[in-house]
Amino acid sequence: MEVALQPSLFDSLGPADPPAGLPDSRADLGVRSGAGDEPCAPALGPLGSTVERVTLSGGAWVDVRPGWVSGSAEMFTRLVERVPWEEERRVMYDRVVAVPRLLSWYGEHDAWPDPLLARARDALNEHYAADERERFVSAGMCFYRDGRDGVAWHGDRIGRSRREDVMVGIVSFGAPRALLLRPVGGGASLRYTLGHGDLLVMGGACQRTWEHSVPKTARAVGPRISVQLRPRGVA
Repeated sequence: MEVALQPSLFDSLGPADPPAGLPDSRADLGVRSGAGDEPCAPALGPLGSTVERVTLSGGAWVDVRPGWVSGSAEMFTRLVERVPWEEERRVMYDRVVAVPRLLSWYGEHDAWPDPLLARARDALNEHYAADERERFVSAGMCFYRDGRDGVAWHGDRIGRSRREDVMVGIVSFGAPRALLLRPVGGGASLRYTLGHGDLLVMGGACQRTWEHSVPKTARAVGPRISVQLRPRGVA
């Protein structure tokens, strides 16, 4: 089963040099700027009835809102340039390997890299205000540089999410990549194609009864940044 989110139209980008060691976001996104093109300021769209809920098995659900952030190509570039991206290394079996994506983390009391992300957090907290305990407070970020980057099947089960229903919100910027979800223990997967300001929120028992992944691909794909908004006590 495939559920594809329609991408937003690319916003025009002005010229700028990419930070050292990172891909040229404009070139890799396939964006070509002409003389006089100006960046489109990122902005949030409405939530409310524009959010579609998909009920899953095991007490889980997923909310989707395609193209929630307009000017998303400019937002992608800002995050490439402003976020202190780190390449982590982890022990796997008998060797140390690089994590196949760049990472960064912003806690509850950290200054976030762009005010739009703080506004997105506040808008989501207002939209889901029925459960004050589930207010989003932190932002984890993943930079998938190309198809060789990805993340294996997992659930966000560190902290309260091991035993309680929680929400995890994902806002995507850059080229679309597949996010797969499947029931814990295996089964048919759902496929969401996320990029260009799309929003996806996993809620209910989703972290306990389902798992998700961003699979690697041999296809030519551009870079994508995923911003994961989480409530207190969830990682």
